[in-house]
Amino acid sequence: MPTNQAAWLPPKHARLSVGPAPYTRPEADEIVVENRAVAINPLDWILQEVGTIIYPWVKYPAVIGTDVAGVVVEVGSAVTRFAVGDRVLGMTVGTDKDSNSSARGAFQRYSVVFERLASPIPDDLPFENAAVLPLGISTAACALFEADQLALDYPKPRLAPADASSDDSSARPSHPAAAPAGSASKGTVLVWGASTSVGSNAVQLAVAAGYDVVATASPRNFDYVRSLGASQVFDYSSASVVGDIVAALRGTTFMGAAAIGAGSSERCSDIVRQVDGRKRIALLSTPVSFNNVVEPGRRKRLPLTFMRIGMSQAAYFAKAGVRGIRSKFVIGSSLKNTPVSTAIYADFLPQALAAKTFTVAPEPLVVGHGLDQVQAAFDANRRGVSARKAVVTL
Repeated sequence: MPTNQAAWLPPKHARLSVGPAPYTRPEADEIVVENRAVAINPLDWILQEVGTIIYPWVKYPAVIGTDVAGVVVEVGSAVTRFAVGDRVLGMTVGTDKDSNSSARGAFQRYSVVFERLASPIPDDLPFENAAVLPLGISTAACALFEADQLALDYPKPRLAPADASSDDSSARPSHPAAAPAGSASKGTVLVWGASTSVGSNAVQLAVAAGYDVVATASPRNFDYVRSLGASQVFDYSSASVVGDIVAALRGTTFMGAAAIGAGSSERCSDIVRQVDGRKRIALLSTPVSFNNVVEPGRRKRLPLTFMRIGMSQAAYFAKAGVRGIRSKFVIGSSLKNTPVSTAIYADFLPQALAAKTFTVAPEPLVVGHGLDQVQAAFDANRRGVSARKAVVTL
């Protein structure tokens, strides 16, 4: 039996502590991954600070985290897509209420992963790059494709980049995931916050599904977002951004918006109410950033702060309802119980990665090596990482 270790999260806002952990064998529809890299998301340090309030079912000490990349060391009896020795990426769901288990957390040497939430990766894709994908692509997919969100058509992988033998370079897509030149767009999607981890994946998935993307980002990330396939990018901090995007969307078949970042829901609502088309917004962020909420010295004020967040959300939903806009918060792991998991992890991502028609984005920021560096990666993510994602190699 392999010897496991984990970066354990004790309760009461404690720092992570590395120590022994049990090795758990997979159930029928699961695989065990020996992790070679793990990535950090804002939810990880938010759980560290306020997890007992927002995730009361988690039993401490706990192993948290969602993004892993590594090598399969054991497969369940019903697994058909993987074998021991396969290189994979996967999303763990150990903090979900319906799969609550430290064995399914990311920040350890061996993690248990559902087969339907894992994808093979090419031999030339480094583990640290692969680890940035799982939660980002899952959350973006839930926003775009779940029936109770934007409900777009599923993406289809192109099995090769644009024909390199063609002499007409103008006929080639600007991004490898883009639809071939001359194909009709199914409509236009707004991605607010496109340089984030979720936004980077949302842009590419929407384009791969046959939609045009209008996006927002900071000016320093305009070229990056365009490289992912967005047709137009606007400065989210511009005083005229709402009017500029409304003008850009006029005459298009508007399919809805994905709102990422503090304040994005209100801006997207202001835009969606003024354009013809579907009145849907997939909400991927709370009205305010958690960075200030969990600052040391303010924890006694957490109940009041959460009450204010709740009031802000209620006010937003009331206004959206008056405007005829359908809005719903996205749960990034909800695809584990829907066909979207198969559409992404089995039907799209393996082929797209193998053909290099999907950019693994954002770039990893490797903070260190070893489980004792996971806390440092938490801290780096909390300070803010633009167009990159904090990663620890193992």
